[in-house]
Parts: sequence; C-alpha cells; structure tokens
Amino acid sequence: MTRSFLLHVTPALLLCGLLPVPEPRSPTPAPSVVEYPLPRPRAFPHDPAVGADGIVWYTDQANSYIGRLDPATGKVTDYATPTRMSGPHGIVVAPDGGVWYTANFTGKLGRLDPATGAIKEFSLPAEARDPHTPLFHRGKVWFTAQGANLYGVLDPVRGQATLFPVPTSRAHPYGLVAAPDGMLWMALFGTNQIGRIDPADGALKLFPLPAADARPRRLIVDAKGIVWYSDYARGKLGRLDPATGQVRDVQCPGGDRSEPYGIALGTDGRVWYDESGTDDIVAFDPTTERAETVNIPTQGWCATWRWTRRGRGCGWPSRASRSWAGST
Repeated sequence: MTRSFLLHVTPALLLCGLLPVPEPRSPTPAPSVVEYPLPRPRAFPHDPAVGADGIVWYTDQANSYIGRLDPATGKVTDYATPTRMSGPHGIVVAPDGGVWYTANFTGKLGRLDPATGAIKEFSLPAEARDPHTPLFHRGKVWFTAQGANLYGVLDPVRGQATLFPVPTSRAHPYGLVAAPDGMLWMALFGTNQIGRIDPADGALKLFPLPAADARPRRLIVDAKGIVWYSDYARGKLGRLDPATGQVRDVQCPGGDRSEPYGIALGTDGRVWYDESGTDDIVAFDPTTERAETVNIPTQGWCATWRWTRRGRGCGWPSRASRSWAGST
C-alpha cells in the first residue's frame, strides 16, 4: 500500500531584529524532519499553505480534496471539492482565514470557509482553462494559467475575472508571489524570463535572464526586494536584483540535475528550497553563501514550500509523488 504524508522541518529558529553591528549567535541546531501520514492511501498532496493559526492546508490533486492538518494532533480532515475531479493545485490562506485554491482541471477558483468547511467555486472565463498558482493580494485573487499562457485576477465580491495574456508564446506562467512594495512577480517556466506585474492595471514588465536555457519555476522576494528563484532546468538557485538588473546563479548542492522546485524565505533569513531530483531540502544563507542540506527520510518526492510566519520557523513541503505531508 502506498502511504501519503506531509513533512515538517523544524530548524528551531528565533527571529532577531536588525542591529547596526551583528552580535555573536549560537550555532543553529540541525533541522529535524517530522512526517505526518495522511489517511487516504493514494493521496496526492501537491501544494501546502499555512494559516496564521498554524493549521496546514493542502490540495489533494488526484482525488479532488482540500486537506486540513493540525500539526499538534496529527488530525487530518478532508473536504471534497464541489466539482469532482477538478484537480485542485495551488492553495493560499487569505488574511481572513479563507482558503483559496485553483481547480487546475476545470478552469475554476475555489474558496473554503474554515469555520464551516463549505466551498464556493468561481468559474473563470473559458480562456483560463488551467489556473495554476493563486495569490491573495489586497482583497483579490491573482493566478497564473500555465497552458493558457496568461495570468489573471478575480474580484471575489463581483465574481468577475480579468485576464492578461503573456506576450511571449509558450511562456508557461507558473510561480506567483507578492513583493514588499506591493508588486507581483511571476516565473515564466517555459522561458528564461521573470515578470513583474503592477496590480494596479495588470501591466507586465519582463526581466530576461542571461542564460538562454534558464527555466525559473518558483520564486520569492525578500525584504530588500531581491527576487530569488529556482532554476529547475539548470540546477541553480537564481538571484535577481530588479534595481540593477543584475542576475547571479548559485549552484545547487545536488548539481545540474537536482531540479530545484519549491522555494520560501525562512524566519532565519535563509532561502529554503527543495531539490526534487535528489530528495533533499536546502537552506541557503545569502550573507555567508553557505548551504545546508536536509535529507528527507522517505524518498521519492516532489515538493512545494510554504513557511510559517511565527517566531519558530516551520517549513511545510508537500509531496506530490507520495501520500505524505511533512514539515521542516
């Protein structure tokens, strides 16, 4: 029987304020990994999202469920999507606690009310046939549509969506995040480009990457506005400074075929990402440029990262190739 689980990786970190002169600090304890078995034998946990209350939500794409995991008890609750086999993919928790997800197979967005478990679906225009990554930003839900080669925004109040085509053909819009300045950043997985979206009007500015074979998949923006991205095709961690246009590559510990995928900023200031080709999680320190590798006990996984915003860092990768969930 194939088992399903989530991973919890706990680096036991403390948040520290920025000081003019850094003070000596004790060595950070080695990260530990906790695996949480999921009740459904053939669960397909794809993307995770962590709420302000520490509850972990995830999409079971193959079985069309939204899952809720309480790390304190290990209890898992399933919520079936109204449209069966809708292929829930990306997921995000809004400030009001609402859980938004993309129905990748049916061109819909869904919102789960955590108080009642009720799910409301929002049908998108026919062109947005495969919504991929959702982002709740200033009361609206932005999303990418990989195969449709577009991105869009849904106004939940009006129930209307506006679509924006990507000018580069077969760009495969993928990862989507918000920056501290309010701008949105999008990884164009089918190209060597990263896009910046102005949420005021949806205008897109493209930032070409120097390597023609670069393929940015997921990305995150730090407090300084630096864009970090996983270069899946080349086994690199990428760094883009939008102010100067400078791009730097860092070789992944697992090498050219490490296939870096999900990425997040840790409460320790490090950039955490997974190497889906090696079954490792990597923590990269931008200050020292040193990388720490954490091996996943159960092998054979492909993960996406979300990081909690608590004093103690907990990163949650979900394993799309196995029926488990876990935290780091």
